[in-house]
Amino acid sequence: MDKQSQILPSFNLPETMPVMVLGDCFLFPGCMLPLFIFEERYRLMLSLALKTDRMFCIGTKVKSNERECELLPVSTAGLIRACKKQEDGTSHVILQGVQRIRFKNWRQEKPFVIADIEPVKTVIQTDLDYVNDLKQRSLDLLPDATPETGEAMRSLRHTLEQMECPDAVCDILSYHFVKRCQIHRSLLVEPVLEKRYDTLIAELERMREV
Repeated sequence: MDKQSQILPSFNLPETMPVMVLGDCFLFPGCMLPLFIFEERYRLMLSLALKTDRMFCIGTKVKSNERECELLPVSTAGLIRACKKQEDGTSHVILQGVQRIRFKNWRQEKPFVIADIEPVKTVIQTDLDYVNDLKQRSLDLLPDATPETGEAMRSLRHTLEQMECPDAVCDILSYHFVKRCQIHRSLLVEPVLEKRYDTLIAELERMREV
């Protein structure tokens, strides 16, 4: 029987959430995304978020074929961790991913999108021992430390090895080390943790061979 586990700490999500639509931009739970807010519609969106629950998400627009684009049905709810407004009305924002979500309906389209959302739970189909083995295989495939990145890489590896949440480790590695958009897409929308790790490991192996 499949096992469902909300491995990350639970987070009280609102029923609706503003959506910032961006091309090939992916946010994962537990990761930080810096954003520069300059369009008027997103200034309004930011103002609403700051006045309410300080949350919005990224609606990732990807190519469905050579001529058309589509919005991924899965995103990550983001919490505004920092916001600095400039004199010209633009803002620098740090958005922290907190939980995968799925878009259910579009509540509003203009001046910015607001969607009805629901949380996406992580599914574990085997057991935590097997998942932790996948976690370690992923960490073993990280790029070798260089003189410039040596201390930072050793610190990151140590931090991730000590983390008891393999879900979070997979997302952090996916966000920081995967470069191809199609792989980011697969990793974001996949609910089964073992399948996420399989995709991540295959990509890390490919990158080591390049």
